[in-house]
Amino acid sequence: MKYLKLIRYQNLLMLAFMQLIFRYGFFKIQNSSLALTDWQYGLLVFSTILIAAGGYVINNIIDQKTDTINKPNSVVVGKKISETLAYNIYIGLTITGVVIGFYLSNIIGKPVFASIFIMIAATLYLYATSIKQIMLVGNIIVALLLSVSVIIIGIFDFYPAIRIDNQQQMRLFFSILLDYAIFAFMINLLREIVKDIEDTDGDYNQGMNTLPIVIGKSRTGKIVFGLSFIPLFFILYYINEYLFELRFVTIYLLLFVVGPLIFFTVKMWTATIKKEFHFLSILLKWILLFGILSIVVISLNMKYNA
Repeated sequence: MKYLKLIRYQNLLMLAFMQLIFRYGFFKIQNSSLALTDWQYGLLVFSTILIAAGGYVINNIIDQKTDTINKPNSVVVGKKISETLAYNIYIGLTITGVVIGFYLSNIIGKPVFASIFIMIAATLYLYATSIKQIMLVGNIIVALLLSVSVIIIGIFDFYPAIRIDNQQQMRLFFSILLDYAIFAFMINLLREIVKDIEDTDGDYNQGMNTLPIVIGKSRTGKIVFGLSFIPLFFILYYINEYLFELRFVTIYLLLFVVGPLIFFTVKMWTATIKKEFHFLSILLKWILLFGILSIVVISLNMKYNA
């Protein structure tokens, strides 16, 4: 159990679930041409999880003092396992993930794609050791990495399978994937800033340079309040432009994504204490989950209408 806390397995399960949902909840149902076999796609998911887990480990190593203040019950490194062991786990997870990525890149005949896994691993290390201390930059990097975990599906499973006769379909599916990557980026960026507000005390004591430390919790909360309208309008525009004729999809998105996002926006304006910000952070995670699950609802609704 102590190792599971070290890698934040719940977040990793959600990452894996998200990648599996796109393949088996949409693209397989739509009979899309795919480059990877099921077990190869499993390796792609596994590689992503390993590298992300390595990122959590190195982050926990660097954040020992901060987490002692912000999340004393969740501290693992230095209490339950040694720092040396944690570094060994980080190295093992990261190298294994990159090696699998190199293998998959050669399987699809694109060895240069292995650099994607190397860049992700390097970015996670730089984030933990230096980038996260730069105001907003760290938040943006984390949000982008989640988006990359969506886009990488298209890079490895779509791009190598493009033929002259399926270009139009593949272009449509990749654009859908990109739309979900944008959605994931916006929601996760909000969540990262909210988490900074929640962790202000520990970050301040460690000399961090987060937005709430620089301009205060109240002003940062108001900025998040304003930013939350962007994904809200994005989703409403998307429903009106592309999904309005799919009745069940529209109802689903209004109930499980738009509604909770409006609730988040309202509560964000009045939130003042750590408990409230923690609740809002969890709420955003659920909004992201239900947003990703909408791809299954879209797929089934399209098939049913057909």
